Amino acid sequence: MSHEFTRELEIAIDAVRRASIVCRGVQSGIDGDAISKDDRSPVTIADYASQAVVCRSIKDAFADDPIIGEEDSAQLKDADGDHYLPQIQSAIKSSGHSTDPTMIYESIDFGNTQDYSPRFWTIDPIDGTKGFLRGDQYAVALALAIDGELEVGLLGCPNLPYTGDSSSAGTIFYAVRGHGTWQLPIDDPSAEPVQVKVSQEADAGQMRMCESVESGHSSHSDSARLAETLGIGGEPRRLDSQAKYAVVSRGDAEIYLRLPTRPGYREKIWDHGGGVLCVTEAGGTVTDAFGKKLDFRHGSMLIENRGVVATNGPLHESLLEQMEALGVLAKYD
Repeated sequence: MSHEFTRELEIAIDAVRRASIVCRGVQSGIDGDAISKDDRSPVTIADYASQAVVCRSIKDAFADDPIIGEEDSAQLKDADGDHYLPQIQSAIKSSGHSTDPTMIYESIDFGNTQDYSPRFWTIDPIDGTKGFLRGDQYAVALALAIDGELEVGLLGCPNLPYTGDSSSAGTIFYAVRGHGTWQLPIDDPSAEPVQVKVSQEADAGQMRMCESVESGHSSHSDSARLAETLGIGGEPRRLDSQAKYAVVSRGDAEIYLRLPTRPGYREKIWDHGGGVLCVTEAGGTVTDAFGKKLDFRHGSMLIENRGVVATNGPLHESLLEQMEALGVLAKYD
């Protein structure tokens, strides 16, 4: 596929693939019986290692591009460096990037820009931390925005099987504005990409709603009320992370709702940048809860938006109307 962002996409796919493999390696070492409920050390190691790998790849190729992300190295150096650094180095080693501490810290901090600029990337090195710790779904999410418009979006989903090959351990989804959404197996860099499309299902009784496993991320009660009102009858798909955008983009579900759990909450751009473009380029629709396009022109937060509604299209307007009718939108006041 030849387009204006061929080079950016090439670098981004390679970076997300490397980071996904790094994260998978850390996750495979989690002993679910031995790890305590409050022990987040595996996700901490994978989070920093993933960000270091992706940011180093972007920095080496596009040194002038800022990256808006969640992590910086201050906490790692101040509190946990002696404990975590060797494990982060070990995780990064498989990616082929430098394990020099200075390089690692520099790479992590390259992804800690918070302010808007006309051209920037946004990264979530591990989206879905509780899913990661459970040995379930999570995603490495990366997107490029220019003048506030998403141009390239990627999701590395190490535990989401590649369509048509249940033995494949994971999938990379990528989209370029105007050029569709595609998927690749994480473990086969030579594989030809396969285009994906949203489901064409228009019967509410057959539609599947996809939402967060953790109710703290999105209101399950409001989702259930909306499903009942609209007659949505498909079995809900509950999975962590932006993998929800991935399953909507390839037609494994029709609806993903990110509804408010408390007043005043604003979404972070790295929680949506990679996935939004995958759904829209696959033929779906993504807006906020009021029907507004997501606005990526305000730094790290979607301050002009409230909630997120992603669908395959047919019921989108009806969902928005019912959200208002049921009083869901009042929770944003």
